[in-house]
Amino acid sequence: MSAPNIETIVSLAKRRGFVYPASEIYGGLGSSWDYGPLGVELANNIKRSWWNWAVYERDDIEGLDSSIILNRSVWKYSGHETTFSDPLVDCRECKSRLRQDKLDKNDEGKFVCSSCGSTNLTDPKDFNLMFRTTVGAASADDDPTSLAYLRPETAQGIFINFKNVLDTSRRKLPFGIAQIGKAFRNEVTPGNFIFRTREFEQMEIEYFVRPEEAATAHQEWIDGFDEWLRSVGISPENLKHYEQEKHELAHYSERTVDILYRFFPEREDEAKQWDELMGIANRTDYDLRVHSKKPEDAEGKRINPDSTEDLSYFDTATNERFYPYIIEPSTGVNRTLLAVMMDAYTERTNEKGETRVILQLKPEMAPIKVAVLPLAKNKPEIVEMAKRLKKDLQPSMRAVYDDTGGIGKLYARQDEIGTPFCVTIDHESLEDNAVTVRDRDTWTQERISVDALKEFLSSRL
Repeated sequence: MSAPNIETIVSLAKRRGFVYPASEIYGGLGSSWDYGPLGVELANNIKRSWWNWAVYERDDIEGLDSSIILNRSVWKYSGHETTFSDPLVDCRECKSRLRQDKLDKNDEGKFVCSSCGSTNLTDPKDFNLMFRTTVGAASADDDPTSLAYLRPETAQGIFINFKNVLDTSRRKLPFGIAQIGKAFRNEVTPGNFIFRTREFEQMEIEYFVRPEEAATAHQEWIDGFDEWLRSVGISPENLKHYEQEKHELAHYSERTVDILYRFFPEREDEAKQWDELMGIANRTDYDLRVHSKKPEDAEGKRINPDSTEDLSYFDTATNERFYPYIIEPSTGVNRTLLAVMMDAYTERTNEKGETRVILQLKPEMAPIKVAVLPLAKNKPEIVEMAKRLKKDLQPSMRAVYDDTGGIGKLYARQDEIGTPFCVTIDHESLEDNAVTVRDRDTWTQERISVDALKEFLSSRL
């Protein structure tokens, strides 16, 4: 079972402290969200899993953390200043502002307003998605020399550091650079909870290869991310590939494959149940060329007169100099977290006929690994033993102590936030030095000696 719709996860996320509406006490800010105590732990677990898999488990990836605000020339030569836009239309009837490329057409081939159904729409105009800012204490808003942007992607920070990483790490092709960081896009129509937001976090790899090896490397990354997504708990039944058609490809892309997730299972049209979870593109040699000082256009003029470096690669084995092709797997933390929560959501009826929510997260994804619960909070000896046990477990696994309700409610609370195990200390624990361990998914209970508890839990986590 998975969540029947995103709204179910919205309710759970707010109720249990995964995600809150940002600026809520002032009425909020459209499509802005804050990650609460459990949400930040889940997001960190996703990022840690990605980094371990992409960087530590391989021997051909280096890490990077580039600046959010870059020289404006980066976005000029990458093409973002002129091409990073969405077609924007206004509905003359209901005054909604809409992305034309997301609208349905009627039988006559006219675009239809998604809010009121009218076809009385304005002509489209390009809307650049980059957030503008100014740099300098005395800069004026209309001073073009002070204009800068919040980065709309993390990739460009990797491209412009290609030579730095190459020189300092002494890498040879193929190799990649990985980065996790914030990006910002002034989306026309954000929404659907954390699915589309103006501020989000990306996990990106730029993998540099010889041109003739690009197609093979591209497919290997597609297959690899299929495996990684399953490893964090996303069911293959809720994943599928979408091969972008030629007219959909970005101008730099030779091939792009999107991995889609069933974010909207409630929709009657099966085709509309799916949307992009991540994309994996073959960007050819476009990026290193446009940021290099040497390449020329058809008229013999330098395409980038502002760059001070050539980002080509010299292969000492073949005495060749060329611009590597780039394979780019790009994943969003927000969408991955949403997919993980939706896939983990399940319900179970107890012996009293009550429906309980269980978040069946993979143990490595769970924000809390173990909850230590005293059966009687008015017994100092039991409380003291429980707190001591929680402190002993904490260095090796995320543990919490909770005595804010009856044992049934405490179990239900931990099930709902995905805690794999609950450890209960009762009156017998004071005599036999043993505790009751309850499994989240099966609700089975097992009596375990305190001396063997850490090893017992670690082997299952």
